[in-house]
Amino acid sequence: MKILAVDGPVVLPSRPSSHHAGGGVFRSPPPDLLRPSLLPTRKSCSSIGWASWPKTGVRIENKRGRKLKTRAMENSGESQTPIAPLQLESPTGQLLSQIMQTHPHLLPAAIDQQLERLQSDRDAQKEEARPASQDLKLYKRIAEVKNKERQRALEEIIYCYIVQKFMERDIVMIPSLSTSSYPTGKVDSWPNQEQKLEAVHSPDALEMIQSHLSLVIGERFVGPIGSIVQISKLKLGKLYAASIMYGYFLKRVDERFQLERRMNSLPKSIQEVQLIDDMKPNPFWDMESMVQISPDGDVSEGEDGDDKQYRLRSYVMYLDAETLQRYATIRSKEAISLIEKQTQALFGRPDIRIAEDGSLDTSNDEVVGISLAGLTMLVLEAVAFGSFLWEAESDIETKYHFLTS
Repeated sequence: MKILAVDGPVVLPSRPSSHHAGGGVFRSPPPDLLRPSLLPTRKSCSSIGWASWPKTGVRIENKRGRKLKTRAMENSGESQTPIAPLQLESPTGQLLSQIMQTHPHLLPAAIDQQLERLQSDRDAQKEEARPASQDLKLYKRIAEVKNKERQRALEEIIYCYIVQKFMERDIVMIPSLSTSSYPTGKVDSWPNQEQKLEAVHSPDALEMIQSHLSLVIGERFVGPIGSIVQISKLKLGKLYAASIMYGYFLKRVDERFQLERRMNSLPKSIQEVQLIDDMKPNPFWDMESMVQISPDGDVSEGEDGDDKQYRLRSYVMYLDAETLQRYATIRSKEAISLIEKQTQALFGRPDIRIAEDGSLDTSNDEVVGISLAGLTMLVLEAVAFGSFLWEAESDIETKYHFLTS
């Protein structure tokens, strides 16, 4: 298997039009990829897991022959470290983040309740009588605002679902990378969770992930696992976002592969073809970052026709170009937005300027130090995030329809 790395064009999903929910594929993004509008403000945002104020309550005690006493109780809890880097803006997101912090076991029920509320709001809007022609413009504007509010709430519900998946596996998400927080310049002070992150995936998917790691990291940085490399935040963001996309694709195709394996319907033979040659020209595909699959080179003799010989990478090679391209497409605009926001929450907004000749000037991009072990953790978290993103879309779709394909 050969996975060409992301050193070069930025590998991020495209933003679909307002008429389609899907359509994000590997591509080079526009200069305004990480827009200022996506930057959460400190005044209006609540970081997941952040207890921003002490809780107070009132307890009334009635003792024999005594007057009622009012006792104020203050929670002794102090400010806690955020459990996810992205700050949530909507009332729905802030509510779920608080529940995640205080009563995480109630989060699934809270998510279902919020999805029911979104469904009720959407149904009520559809049943509203259309106004007279003179009020039509205002009506459309109000409807547009409501749709955006629902979309933002849905995005943050999906994000809380993903964070909960990390918490269930006792995985601490990587915090925002800020050199001011790391005076030594080395930004990866997080614990080693490689085994926990690898356990997220099936053995077949993990084999492809290891190849992905070898190609995007191993060929670029040579040295002991603890050695420090200097790399720009922009390149880290490219690698992280591309790895989310890869994890999303891998989860999607692995589900189909495992299903066909259980049904004993895997193909009996696989022709050795180069998928990249069969790809139809498409401006959304970044050919320098395409996944190229090579045939398995270690199939044991005497197993011809046996499903055991087929690995996931062989199955991916078997898929036709149209199916492969469909599997590499993000299904919802909410998921595309979350990939952008999660990447920006970790690495900040890159300082990109347009030069006089029209090229992108990244000379002011911040350079950070990171160990090879930390870089590996970063990629593994991104792949797991992509896998959980696919699960979140699929699960939430069964309760609140928002996918078009």
